[in-house]
Amino acid sequence: MSIGEFVGMYLLGSLFWKWIISWGGAQWLEGWKSMLFLDWFAWSWNAEQIRLYAVVIWAFTTIFFLVGLFKPEWRF
Repeated sequence: MSIGEFVGMYLLGSLFWKWIISWGGAQWLEGWKSMLFLDWFAWSWNAEQIRLYAVVIWAFTTIFFLVGLFKPEWRF
């Protein structure tokens, strides 16, 4: 994967997580929609739990992105 594709994928993912955390996405995802967009175990979560999940996943994604910038073999 080229660096441009890698950065583009990270930016799209970051936009999704930002939407959940700050722009009302967590309220919209409550209920069965969270099962479709996040994972099967998230269907019973409230908005605050969805936001916490988004923050944790975004942090791990950012760490993976930074490592992938300097170690291209870790990109997929």
